[in-house]
Amino acid sequence: MIVDVSAAAGEAAIEGIRARVEASGGRTRVSRTAESIAIACTGLGAAHAHAIAELPGVRSVRTGGPAHILAGRAFCQIPTLVRAGDDPRTWFGGTGFAVIAGPCSVEGRDMLMSTADEIHAAGAGLLRGGAFKPRTSPYAFQGLGQEALVLLAEARSRTGMPVVTEVLDVRHLDLVAAHADVLQIGARNMQNFSLLAEVGRVQRPVLLKRGPSATISELLGAAEYILAHGNSDVILCERGIRSFDTATRNTLDVAAIPVLKRETHLPVIVDPSHAAGRADIVTALSLSAAAAGADGLIIEVHPDPASALSDGPQSLTPESFRTLMTVLEPVVQAVGRWLAPPPLVRRDATPDVRRIGMEAAA
Repeated sequence: MIVDVSAAAGEAAIEGIRARVEASGGRTRVSRTAESIAIACTGLGAAHAHAIAELPGVRSVRTGGPAHILAGRAFCQIPTLVRAGDDPRTWFGGTGFAVIAGPCSVEGRDMLMSTADEIHAAGAGLLRGGAFKPRTSPYAFQGLGQEALVLLAEARSRTGMPVVTEVLDVRHLDLVAAHADVLQIGARNMQNFSLLAEVGRVQRPVLLKRGPSATISELLGAAEYILAHGNSDVILCERGIRSFDTATRNTLDVAAIPVLKRETHLPVIVDPSHAAGRADIVTALSLSAAAAGADGLIIEVHPDPASALSDGPQSLTPESFRTLMTVLEPVVQAVGRWLAPPPLVRRDATPDVRRIGMEAAA
């Protein structure tokens, strides 16, 4: 249920509506623009709609519609800006184009530090690296665990890049959150609802990957779990869906990008590495994602892909990543965005999380 409130309604009226909803067992979230105020009400049935419609300040009450109330455009029409750090290159959903890069898994200190240095020099805004790895085979490399988290934190101190790493288990959540800036929920865990609820209670941005067989509606439903439990900073990630074709690891659903941008206010990024499963077409998929309106990329980079302990065939070398960033820039600019902060960006701005938040100096 979404309650549309008159723009002229005062705070007392808004709080009165929220108090009535919450007294009936529901939960509320307010979205404001210059022209309108909307209150998303979850946990209530349509039977409450008439009573709420009679409250002072209520303009209309909308019931029905998709289950993803908080994630939907009907509730919030302004794009949500998710900030993983102070550098505008780490912001998702604004006019910038954020790039996350790094190895599939952290294999040791030397390889991680050298990769972090290389991708930072090439213009990446955030460092990715797996500490705990979900593998199809129980005998495959499962990650270095806490040791990898410590190394990722060291790489952040060294380069200034925020760290993105995956949470596999609720039991690891506090440990990972203590070291990482962005919590990744992998494709295999997209519908691990208990884990989604727990990361919703942690005040860290969450990167939520689409499952290989999940519909767009199911992806938004998974995001709703996180939002409903109190975390507004969710980044959606399209990483390819399973199809009949074996030419690539997955099939990149480019159409999902504009569909999601219409359906949700949340930022949308693309993982071309897992979609491709092969390094030679990662650049082409990255360019298509930028052209289709994605808010950023997450790319696997390894100093020696042939010796990588996981996902070597789809990993770019640092040199290939530099080339990608070079050819990516004009495409990003062609759709009205930027890869590096423009000269007049106000770095001292403190934007509202539901507004673009980057303003050129007058």
